[in-house]
Amino acid sequence: MMTSTAQMLKVQTTEAPEFIDLTDDVISFVREQGVTEGVVVVFTKHTTASIRINENESLLMQDMAEFLEELASCDEDYRHNDFSIRTENMTENECPNGHAHCQALGLGTSEMVPIIGGELQLGRWQRVFLIELDHPQQREVIVQVLGGGI
Repeated sequence: MMTSTAQMLKVQTTEAPEFIDLTDDVISFVREQGVTEGVVVVFTKHTTASIRINENESLLMQDMAEFLEELASCDEDYRHNDFSIRTENMTENECPNGHAHCQALGLGTSEMVPIIGGELQLGRWQRVFLIELDHPQQREVIVQVLGGGI
């Protein structure tokens, strides 16, 4: 029988870019559900943060931060940041974050990982990251397990 269950992770970020390893939380949630065959989806509810699978290695993190800056520099001009002309989707404490939206466009908001034999089928060095692209804030990440036991 196929089941579906989800949880919301609330994650406080401290800088941007920031790579927050969620892998252990995802593994724990999958094990708690007792799903032996299926998939887990990790999804961020934000347009200035991303979910990606990559390696947790300090020099690579520096390389990836530089890549993001090259992809969409925070020093560039973005129409989204011009509050004298922008009228849509504004909040009281709006900050200039056009770069974060553009970086997220290149990265995406979710990852799906197969579960086989009750284990996430991540490669040897693969980890699941929430990537903060904007500024320190609380983020919401949905972890949803779809599957069943055999």
